[in-house]
Amino acid sequence: MGSIRRYLQFVKPYKWRIFFTLFIGVIKFAIPLIMPFLMKYVVDDIIGNKQLTQDEKLNKLYLVMAIIFFIFMILRPPIEYFRQYFAQWTATKILYDVRDKLFLHIQKLSFKYYSNSKVGEIISRVINDVESTKDFVITGLMNVWLDVTTVFITMAVMFSLDVKLTFLSLIMIPFYMISVRYFFGRLRKLTRTRSQALAELQGYLHERIQGISIIKSFAIEDFEQKNFNKQNKNFVEKAFSQTRWNAKSFAVVNTITDIAPLVIILYCGYNVINENLSLGTMVAFIGYIESLYSPLRRLVNSSTTLTQSFASMDRVFELFDQKYDIVDKTDAEDCYEVHGDIKFENVSFSYNETGQEALKNIDLEVKRGETVALVGMSGGGKSTLVSLIPRFYDVVGGRITLDGKDIRDVKVRSLRDKIGVVFQDSILFSDSVLENILIGKPESTFEEVQEAARQANAEEFIHNLSDGYETKVGERGVKLSGGQKQRISIARVFLKNPPILILDEATSALDLESEHLIQESLLKLSKNRTTFIVAHRLSTITHADRIVMIEHGEIIETGTHQELMERQGAYYRLFQVQQFVSNK
Repeated sequence: MGSIRRYLQFVKPYKWRIFFTLFIGVIKFAIPLIMPFLMKYVVDDIIGNKQLTQDEKLNKLYLVMAIIFFIFMILRPPIEYFRQYFAQWTATKILYDVRDKLFLHIQKLSFKYYSNSKVGEIISRVINDVESTKDFVITGLMNVWLDVTTVFITMAVMFSLDVKLTFLSLIMIPFYMISVRYFFGRLRKLTRTRSQALAELQGYLHERIQGISIIKSFAIEDFEQKNFNKQNKNFVEKAFSQTRWNAKSFAVVNTITDIAPLVIILYCGYNVINENLSLGTMVAFIGYIESLYSPLRRLVNSSTTLTQSFASMDRVFELFDQKYDIVDKTDAEDCYEVHGDIKFENVSFSYNETGQEALKNIDLEVKRGETVALVGMSGGGKSTLVSLIPRFYDVVGGRITLDGKDIRDVKVRSLRDKIGVVFQDSILFSDSVLENILIGKPESTFEEVQEAARQANAEEFIHNLSDGYETKVGERGVKLSGGQKQRISIARVFLKNPPILILDEATSALDLESEHLIQESLLKLSKNRTTFIVAHRLSTITHADRIVMIEHGEIIETGTHQELMERQGAYYRLFQVQQFVSNK
């Protein structure tokens, strides 16, 4: 029930539209209830009326049918149209609001959450599960109430015709209610399990499609097919469990609802034969018994649909309930003037509360405009250190200050607005080159984008693309080379023009020509900015004002390239090894 209450907060702004849709729906569902009464009137008061002549019977029949045709052909179609239109419009708007808020939420979740979650499963919740909650609006807030209203209106009409027959018609209702309660209590759990299995299947498929180049290069299609079949089989088994239980519930409930009309036909037929009941009343009651139990059968269908919707709703709010690791303090301030003095004071960090420390007692002071290179073996903590500056993660111990102020005392977005980051893996979206560069500063002019591209040594290759700046780069920039993608990433930062720059292995996976062009643009980019360079190849950072050697999460050496070479310590040995390897 908690999920339903929370979901109703999204429904609340549209409550009057829902009420209006229900009002139209009551009219729409009430109109067919005329039919049994019409049949009674035609059978008893026209056909069976021996006081009327044949012409009088035909005139009455034509008149009443003209009225009925007018109702069903002129009045009912627009009523049906507006009921459907407003119902779908309202549900679609509510889904828009849910997804909008959910996307805002997932953008605030930290790197830690995404490192422990499958992208495909998150997408499944935002798309599939949110879509399933539409049934709660259409079915739970509209159709169910309309069916219930139809049942009560039908009962009222039946009581007006014959009280004894009406009570007999309702004899199966208690059995109906007991069976619904029994069967559909378990169905929600089975449906939720099925949804989770589907999300896992989607997550697996998403990963394999992204890594299709690995599958093909290692020729492991058969192996991956077997793994996919396991995931697919798990989903099928969960789906079959839900389907079997659902089928049982329908079999029992529909049997119960089918018995009632049979009882009425038997009872009414007996009384008509014995002339204790008019034929028209029997015809009307058989019609109304269908109008009574058809909504009850639809309510069973609605129960199944709502069970799926509730299970999806639970999964949506599970995602909503994921906590933010990085949050602003209540008194956090905006970053305005940033000089770029950054200081690590006894900083410690671990990715898990009980895990090994990735950084231990880091003390490092970087002055405004200084370029500091972080070097060391893989896994030493270099990338972890720079990821703490924009608060992708928060320190576990100690603090980091920007211009003397703890970075946790300023708003996260304003802090990141002052930092430009170029990662090793250049992430591009499947938009145009122009739109990918504009990510750096969306309100920029085209001329500013061109200037940023020139600064990043990207303009020449952009002009050679099929549509220039309007060229679509494909998913993750698949249509571009590694060097081209990296230059677009650098152009973003030129456009952003931040006072602090982080270059995380920005040239490690490039060919020599691309590396030369990018090194040239990075030198221009880092000028007059506080710059952190995480580097694997030491030959690319010899120009740095200071080099910091990190091993096992601790700083073991610091100094200029010349100073560290003269000291002949860990940096010297690593540099010698790299020079030897590159000269072989």
